[in-house]
Amino acid sequence: MYEDFHAKDLWSGADLHCTWKANIVAIATRHADAVDVRFDVSGRPMWIALPCDAWLEQKKRSGKVLTDGLAAQTAGHYLKTILEEGYDASREMYTMSVPEVLEHLDAVIAEAEAANGIPTLPAGIY
Repeated sequence: MYEDFHAKDLWSGADLHCTWKANIVAIATRHADAVDVRFDVSGRPMWIALPCDAWLEQKKRSGKVLTDGLAAQTAGHYLKTILEEGYDASREMYTMSVPEVLEHLDAVIAEAEAANGIPTLPAGIY
């Protein structure tokens, strides 16, 4: 779904090829309470930061955990949305709020249920 997708930039009309590369715990890299999800967007790195509090909220509201795969799919859904809505595609990092994570997670889960499951992330590509 959102590990390898295309988005159309609203302002330029450019077709942007987005590829998931990695999930990295940001505590170690930038001392942030988040998980950074890296994508290549037409060859340029772009990071989507998901706050760790989203994992707690997801567990509280559903009793289910937010897995690494779901985090990557959620960040990809958010990335596609912001690119197509005209956010600045030249920025290197975006930070999601907890409500945004939960909203995009719900959208990913609904799409996955309609498509009979969430695809697995490719291993060993980074």
